[in-house]
Amino acid sequence: MFQTLKKAWGVPEIRKKLLYTLLMILLFRFGSAVTVPFLDSDVVRSWMSRNAADGNFLEYLNILTGGALSQATIFSLSITPFINASIIMQLLTYALPPLERMRDEGEEGRKKIEKITAFVSMALAFFMSYAYYVTLTRMTDENGIRAVKYLGKDWKQYFSAAVIILCFVAGASLVVWMGNRVSDKGIGNGVSIILFAGIAARFPTDAGLLIELTKQKPEKYLFVSIGYLIFMVFEIAFIVFMNEAERRIPIQYAKRVVGRKQYGGQKTHIPIKVCMSGVMPIIFAMSFMALPQTIQLFKPDTKTHGFYHAFCQFFNRTSWSYAILYFILIIAFNYFYVSIQYNPVEIANNLRQSNGGIPGIRPGKPTSDYIQRVLSKITLVGAFFLGIIAIIPIFFAMADANLQSLSMGGTTMLIAVSVALETTRTLESHLMMRHHKGFLQ
Repeated sequence: MFQTLKKAWGVPEIRKKLLYTLLMILLFRFGSAVTVPFLDSDVVRSWMSRNAADGNFLEYLNILTGGALSQATIFSLSITPFINASIIMQLLTYALPPLERMRDEGEEGRKKIEKITAFVSMALAFFMSYAYYVTLTRMTDENGIRAVKYLGKDWKQYFSAAVIILCFVAGASLVVWMGNRVSDKGIGNGVSIILFAGIAARFPTDAGLLIELTKQKPEKYLFVSIGYLIFMVFEIAFIVFMNEAERRIPIQYAKRVVGRKQYGGQKTHIPIKVCMSGVMPIIFAMSFMALPQTIQLFKPDTKTHGFYHAFCQFFNRTSWSYAILYFILIIAFNYFYVSIQYNPVEIANNLRQSNGGIPGIRPGKPTSDYIQRVLSKITLVGAFFLGIIAIIPIFFAMADANLQSLSMGGTTMLIAVSVALETTRTLESHLMMRHHKGFLQ
């Protein structure tokens, strides 16, 4: 990867794209430090440090925004409305026939879907901004000081509420615009790079936590910190290996003679990636498992017995029940996501129409059944990989409560490594286009 960056920096045109991308990242981080008016950021930070924990939805959003949510900045929502809108549209594309027809129209259909996604993203931004404002009105610190400065039934409350909500919406829209600029004028994958920048911004905080714990109890946390860093290296290598792993189904095309020329007869393969669903199953499972913790924010568990207490303990992030259910949900969502992405019957029909087939397998239904069996096995391997990666932070939280706020590991590391690999492939494609000599040289 570093060799690719070095080569890319030597090409003037790609260097401009890299500098433009870095400029957008700096602007994103600058906006993540600008506080919204009419809010006390110290109160917000204090309240979030107490409540955005134990794997609830607020902690999940705070990690994705790079800590901007816990500081009530204009980029508090970051890219999350656009990500949620993209997931919703991707699922609806397979469920609604009009959207499915748009998808099959090619470039024009893709542009129409992108416009609809932008409108859905804007609607979600307004909804999430209002929900976050309602949460801000309930935030207080230990001394009872409120996060929102103007609360009452006069014009100041309505004016401050409108300013706060519009600032959050404008920040989310600006982040999406910056991502699109990176895709157009930068190195590409703009939304992914913005998401990577937000996640990577949390890594220094995690490193500072390990250093602080090591200073306080060096006899315990010195070896814990060293072991954690060594484990992170092995985890990154494991993620890279699984991201690149694929199962290749051999394909043989039949020979046919037209005049004096012979066509076909080539051998190729169908690559099936082990982790074709990416982090989507983890995001689905995380959103589902975060609902009980989010409910507890508004209705805390004050009893030591009863159904609600047992319910809260079952969904406690440091419990075995939470880890097992989380793991099962990731496997289930992985199968669901792969099933809507990959259609073995369509692949078998395309192979038959192009005079291709799998050696030893008859065309038609036997081919689709064979692809389905291979896909089921590969999906299971990918699901177990995602499940193991996702529950690693839970085991750290079980081992030591001081380590449960670490974001370096699990889902965040999977997203960061995946985006880094995707960006590296994009740079390699740019280098290949610049150094391709063509047919005339």
